[in-house]
Amino acid sequence: MEAQMIAFDMDGVLVDVTESYRETIVQTVKFLSGQTIERAAIQDYKNQGGWNNDWALSQHILAQFGVELPYQTVVDEFQKIFFGPNGNDGLMQREVWIDTTGTLARLNQKYAFSVFTGRLRAEAQITLDRFAQGLRFQPVIGDDDVTKGKPDPEGLHKIANVRYYIGDTVDDARASLAAGVPFIGVGHRRDAGHAKTVALMEAEGAIAIIESINELEAILPA
Repeated sequence: MEAQMIAFDMDGVLVDVTESYRETIVQTVKFLSGQTIERAAIQDYKNQGGWNNDWALSQHILAQFGVELPYQTVVDEFQKIFFGPNGNDGLMQREVWIDTTGTLARLNQKYAFSVFTGRLRAEAQITLDRFAQGLRFQPVIGDDDVTKGKPDPEGLHKIANVRYYIGDTVDDARASLAAGVPFIGVGHRRDAGHAKTVALMEAEGAIAIIESINELEAILPA
């Protein structure tokens, strides 16, 4: 019998990106505008929905600060900060793998794993290769594998036999709902806007909300 599939978002679910992607937004905006966007304000944008793409969000924040720049200009600066001048010494190195209890290794014995992320597939694979060599995630669906990003469910439709989708934003929840897949939300209490994020995911039909991936075993069927 084919194993049931758990599909994971990556950022904020498998990997803590507070000091990588979120900080890259802050530094990109600062470099290109001289102004500072607070992390709480970034979370507010995420809670609005429609801002799954951090490049597009950075461009939008810059425009709100009165700095209109071509999309590719923003992307290029963002990627320089994220990857670093040598390609491997940027803020991406600050990422932290969230599973600290062996939860995923145990679950991977029962469930198949896949990823549907707003990252480019190659960027997601770099992180999986770094932190999760003992785990199998197949397929990995990135933003470059879909014509429409989240909250569109296209990426989930590309993954067979999905039993659950695990995400941490309202866009994740909406994509899951649109795909007809039960959604489990991750809401970190340390994050700004935690209560609002949780309420939004619940309003979109989350079947459960957990503090982190380390709690996932407790809510899945035995």
